Amino acid sequence: MLKSVLDYLEKSENEFGNKTAVVDESGSDSYSELAGKARRTGTFFARHGLRENGVVVVLMEKGRDALAAFWGVTYAGGIYAPMDCHAPSARLKLIFDVLKPSYLLTNRKNLEKARELVEEKQIVLLEDALQTAADIENLKVIQSRRIDTDPVYIICTSGSTGIPKGVVISHRAVLDFTEEASEAMKFSEKEVFLNQAPFYFDASVPDLYCTIRNGATLHVVPEDWFSFPIRVLQYIREKEVNAIFWVPSALIVTANLRALREVDVTCLKKIMFCGEVMPVKQYNMWKKAVPEAKFVNYYGPSETTYASTYYVIDREFENDEVLPIGRAADNTGVLILNEENAACRPGEIGELCIRGSGVSLGYYNNPEKTAEVFVQNPLSPAYRDICYRTGDLVRLNRFGEIEYVGRKDFQIKHMGYRIELGEIENAAINVQDVERVCCLYHEQKKAIVMLYEGKAAVEDIKKNLKDRVPEYMLPSIIRQLDKLPMNANGKIDRKLLKEKYGQ
Repeated sequence: MLKSVLDYLEKSENEFGNKTAVVDESGSDSYSELAGKARRTGTFFARHGLRENGVVVVLMEKGRDALAAFWGVTYAGGIYAPMDCHAPSARLKLIFDVLKPSYLLTNRKNLEKARELVEEKQIVLLEDALQTAADIENLKVIQSRRIDTDPVYIICTSGSTGIPKGVVISHRAVLDFTEEASEAMKFSEKEVFLNQAPFYFDASVPDLYCTIRNGATLHVVPEDWFSFPIRVLQYIREKEVNAIFWVPSALIVTANLRALREVDVTCLKKIMFCGEVMPVKQYNMWKKAVPEAKFVNYYGPSETTYASTYYVIDREFENDEVLPIGRAADNTGVLILNEENAACRPGEIGELCIRGSGVSLGYYNNPEKTAEVFVQNPLSPAYRDICYRTGDLVRLNRFGEIEYVGRKDFQIKHMGYRIELGEIENAAINVQDVERVCCLYHEQKKAIVMLYEGKAAVEDIKKNLKDRVPEYMLPSIIRQLDKLPMNANGKIDRKLLKEKYGQ
C-alpha cells in the first residue's frame, strides 16, 4: 500500500535510476541524482532536530533544486511550504506569522531575502544541506512512523481578511489524485511534461507528482518565458513535450497572440487545464492547432488537492457555450446544495461542496476559518463526514455533467435581479477582438463595470451584448485596458481591479 509520496520517488529511482527526471535552465538530474539530493537534505534536517510535522518554508526559484528541497523535508518527516521568492517581504512575513516555521530552506541566491524574514539560526542553505552524507537507515526509521494522513505540503492562498491561509494537504490526498490522473490519462514513463505554474501554486502539483509516479521527465522553464509564448512553444517542439498541465490564462495568452500559427506543436498529445474558466473560443483555437490531442478540463480549488472533477472533452462546442467541469474524480464525492442545504435538482444552481480523501486537512493554525468552510455534510448528519464548501456555483446540464456558473462572491443583486457576473463575462469573451474580460460591481454607483483587453470598440461590445444578455445585465461602464493585471497565480487580479474601478 502506498502511504507516502516518497514511495513514488523511490520506485522510479529503482526502475529508471539513470533516466532524466527533471530538466531546468541550469541542467538536469536523473532519478538517482534527485533522490540522492533529497536524502542528503533529509538527513541534514533529521540531524538538526526538525520535529515530525514541523514546517519548513522553501524559498527559491522553481527548478530541480527546489524539488530536492521539497522531498528532502519530506524524508525528514516535515511539511514543506513553497514560497514566492519575489513576493514582498511584508506579505511573506504575514505568512510566517501564520506558519511559524521551524526552518527556512533557501539557496545563496536568495539568502539576503531570507535574512529579512527570520533569524539567522533558522536559515538553512541547500548548498550546505547537500554536503551531508545520507543516513538512509535513519530516514527509513522516520518514514516507518509516518502515516498517509500526515501532511506533506502547505500551499498559501490569499485570505479575505488580508491574512494568507495555509492549506494543509496530506500524503493520501496527493496519492489519490495522482493515481486517478495517471490512470485516467494513461500516463507512462514516455510522458514528457512541461511545467507552467510556479511551485508555490497548487497547479504545479500534477507536474511534480505525475512525473515521479510514472518515471516520466519534467521540463521546468523560467516563469518569465510565458510572456513570450512563441519561445515556450518552440521549446515544446524542440524537446518533444507531449503533456502539459497549464492554467487557462497561459493557454489563452498563447492563443490570443497567434503563437499557435507560428509554431507546430502537434507533438502535444495531452493538454490539461485547471484553475479558472477556459473560454471555448480559445479552446477551439488550440483544438484547431493540435487536433489529435486529448483535452481535459479539470476543476478543483487548492483545498481539494488540485482537482475534484474532470471532463475529457468529447464533443464539439460553439464559442458561446461553456465547457463542463465534468464528473467527480475517483474517491471523490460532489454535492450541489441550495441555500437550505438541500440537494439541487438537475439544472438548478447551487454551491458545489466536495467530500473525499482529496479534501484538505484544513487551514494551518486557523481553526476558525477551517470550521467555517470544512463542514459536516448536511446530507449525512448521523456521522462525521466533512466536506469543503467551495463557494463555487454550479449546475447539472442535460448530459449529467457539472457546469461551472460562477462564484458566490461574484453574484450580485442589481435592479432586483440576482446576477452572475461570470455569465456576462462569458458573453463578452465571444465578441470579436475581445481577448480577456473581467466584470465587477460598483457598489456606490450601483453599476456593472466591464473591463476588457483587446482591439474591439466599446460600441461594438455594447451592440453585441444586447443580443446575448438581458438588458438588466448590460454593463453601465465598459473600459478598455491595455492589459488586465494578473496575480501571482496567473489569474486575473480581481482584487486589484476592484480597488481601482469598483469602489
